[in-house]
Amino acid sequence: MTTFDDREAAFEAKFAHDEEIKFKAEARANKLLGLWAADLQDKFGEDAEAYALTVIRADFEEAGHDDVIRKVAADLEGIVDEAAIRAKRRECLAKAQEELMNEA
Repeated sequence: MTTFDDREAAFEAKFAHDEEIKFKAEARANKLLGLWAADLQDKFGEDAEAYALTVIRADFEEAGHDDVIRKVAADLEGIVDEAAIRAKRRECLAKAQEELMNEA
């Protein structure tokens, strides 16, 4: 292999790793958001975990996280507004990224 090939392979490996970390952080953030929303709906234990899974699944409907925000906003209508949900999602993402970095 040439130096260029080595650099290309290293770049591809780093890109794949970064995308995997990004996916894990997004999924973890959605779970944290789901657990927060479950608590606001007085769901605890297994019910909270089951609800958090529905939030995670909602993220697969379309690109980005607007599908998650829509789902949680609909579930929390009259309890919390969309701006608060978006702020909580950002907080959850930061926490998820920090947790993943500490695990590495």
